[in-house]
Amino acid sequence: LTESMRDLGYSLETAVADILDNSISAYATEIDIYCLLSNNNPSLAIIDNGIGMSKDELLKAMKHGSINPKAERDIDDLGRFGLGLKTASFSQCRQLTVISSRKKALNAAQWDLDLISKHDEWLLQILDESEIQSFDMIDKLPETGTLVVWKLLDRLFEEMTGKSRDALVNEKLELVERHLSLVFHRFLSGDVKKRKKLTIRINGHQVEPFDPFCRANKATQVHPEEKVMVDGKVINIQPYTLPHHSKLTKVEYDFYHDRSDFISNQGAYIYRNGRLMAWGDWFRLVPRGEATKLARVQIDFPNSLDESWTIDIKKSRARPPLAVRERMKQIISKIASSSTRVHRRRGQLLFSEVRAPFWERYSDPGCTRYSINQEHPIISSFAKELDKVKEAQFLTLLESAATSLPLEMIYSDFSMNPKEMISPIMDNAEILSKLSQLNQILNQDGKMTPKNFREIVQSTKLFEDHEELLEEFIKEELGG
Repeated sequence: LTESMRDLGYSLETAVADILDNSISAYATEIDIYCLLSNNNPSLAIIDNGIGMSKDELLKAMKHGSINPKAERDIDDLGRFGLGLKTASFSQCRQLTVISSRKKALNAAQWDLDLISKHDEWLLQILDESEIQSFDMIDKLPETGTLVVWKLLDRLFEEMTGKSRDALVNEKLELVERHLSLVFHRFLSGDVKKRKKLTIRINGHQVEPFDPFCRANKATQVHPEEKVMVDGKVINIQPYTLPHHSKLTKVEYDFYHDRSDFISNQGAYIYRNGRLMAWGDWFRLVPRGEATKLARVQIDFPNSLDESWTIDIKKSRARPPLAVRERMKQIISKIASSSTRVHRRRGQLLFSEVRAPFWERYSDPGCTRYSINQEHPIISSFAKELDKVKEAQFLTLLESAATSLPLEMIYSDFSMNPKEMISPIMDNAEILSKLSQLNQILNQDGKMTPKNFREIVQSTKLFEDHEELLEEFIKEELGG
């Protein structure tokens, strides 16, 4: 059984989060995670300043399945099965030690899978004072709090050694930080009612909260909150529409895009007692796609409804009950249209900024296509300089280019990395040369006004990152 419990599907980040659930349930406000790789027996330690445990409480915590999942739990309890401490730990190590202090009174117990395997018995070791003091991080345990130590980390290193092992661990710890910053973001921000703000550190580095709803940005749309009753308990549903990427500052965009892309992380975000359980899913109510890429729904339910939500041992899966799914259908249709409008509004703005757009969109029955506008001043002015044969060849060339537009590739790149879709990189000399060429095409009769030249040039988007140089050129060449 102990060996089988190691393969329930935990990753390092979900295992660490499961341990932190116990710390938060014990009202900890400070949690430190240390990964010690320098000694002969590397370890990972998690220390909190929670209420600690007596000897009897510690023995109960170390017991497998110590709590009936159907039993009524404390309103702030983040656990359910009484298995998380053990299953999460065994998924990463073969030796779990828990040392708890309450007003300096120390109690410690240890599970060692090799010992259990050797004797084929449930042998829980109770540690004495000298054994407790031999642990590296014992001096960091507060007068009241708990220290969880993982040793024999056979899953963490994946048989890597030396610098390769250290690089692998650092990469995994980065994933742990990102996971904790999202899963516990409301605790880290102090947004959970009746709970003090939580601080989590990994090897001394403080974890910053990651709000998936981007609520600090004024452009985020907060829709009316909905309430659904299930078994006499209230479930709160709060929809959001995230801002278009152009409304995010560079710092905000980098922060959000570095942690998630808008397409894969749309959907419902399900919280149980303030802890994020599952996210990025519409529960087959609607397919994930461009229309809903900016839509997010925050759903809060109490732990008394665990069974209705089919919470799993890892606390990484949750399925809404029927009443919530039915309400979600109505909510999704509203916020999907809001998400779509954010994008369409941007597109409509492009086509109304100038009198003659460079590209035209045609919508025929069952068909949408894009074409280069042959009436655009740059196109028409250049075409006039050609004889009839060359003009026909030139326009055919434009049609060929337009029909070869790689729409699927553009859609994919823009969906995943919109801010990386940039204009060609040019130096000042090249920019001025191209502006001069456009001036020769457009201003052959010398009657082009600064305003018209500016509008036509801006419609190409070729110089949108070089507005100052454009204005200098207009002032010198056109006197405006």
